[in-house]
Amino acid sequence: MSLVDLHIHTTISDGRLSPGEVVALAAERGVRIMAVTDHDTVDGIPFALEAAKKFPSLKVIPGVEISTDVARGEVHVLGYFVDCRNPDLLKFLLKLHNSREIRARKMVAKLADMGFPVKWTHVVSLAGEGSIGRPHIAQAMLEEGLISSFREAFNKYIGRDGPAYVEREKLTPVEVVVLLDSLGYLPVLAHPANIDNLGTLLEELKDAGLVGMEAYYGDYSHRVVQDLIDVADRYGLIPCGGSDFHGLADIGVGAELGSVDVPIESAERLIALADERVYTKK
Repeated sequence: MSLVDLHIHTTISDGRLSPGEVVALAAERGVRIMAVTDHDTVDGIPFALEAAKKFPSLKVIPGVEISTDVARGEVHVLGYFVDCRNPDLLKFLLKLHNSREIRARKMVAKLADMGFPVKWTHVVSLAGEGSIGRPHIAQAMLEEGLISSFREAFNKYIGRDGPAYVEREKLTPVEVVVLLDSLGYLPVLAHPANIDNLGTLLEELKDAGLVGMEAYYGDYSHRVVQDLIDVADRYGLIPCGGSDFHGLADIGVGAELGSVDVPIESAERLIALADERVYTKK
């Protein structure tokens, strides 16, 4: 198990374990530095930080993962060392939260028109207090017997090319990186291996304030990891990474917490940069 995992989700977005449970699991597996990075919400951070008080050897980095759009797909941007009480950040994330709900309602309506009457109340119950996402719709479809596997929902119905897919409100990665940087946080590009024209995008994001990109991630092969490390070095970015843990590895979503071999130096570089920004503000 790795000492570092910088990409972890909880029940506050679309994970299976609560923030407290995730922290306890990380400590049990010997993780020393972890980041809670729920989708478009920071509501789980206070719970994770409180839980971490029981484990002095574990450092929890408060983070967020924000979904954005490019010409041929989605790009996700991670923000590290965020302040979960910042009114400007909260206002921005509330807008995303409301947009997610509207989008999910439209997808559920489309599915009903196709003969898959997913119960909206079921989707909401699966999301709990967190942001509603496509995984909640997929899980509801599975539990209601409308599909035979979690992946089937994405492959046939609610994936980007599926008949029930609904576009999000458009938000570019540059806009998100600029916002995170302006608030003093550390923007990092998530799982970049399949991004088209990655070099061009990195040039734009670097100018906007990007400080790192994931190289160590999920099931990336050694060759892919090394290629991404080389790209990160070329653009002066910190090579970061993590499991993208959702607690759903048994159905093919994300890897196990702590299973990705992220060098502790990557986390230490992020921490040093965050400390430097705090010092500069004083």
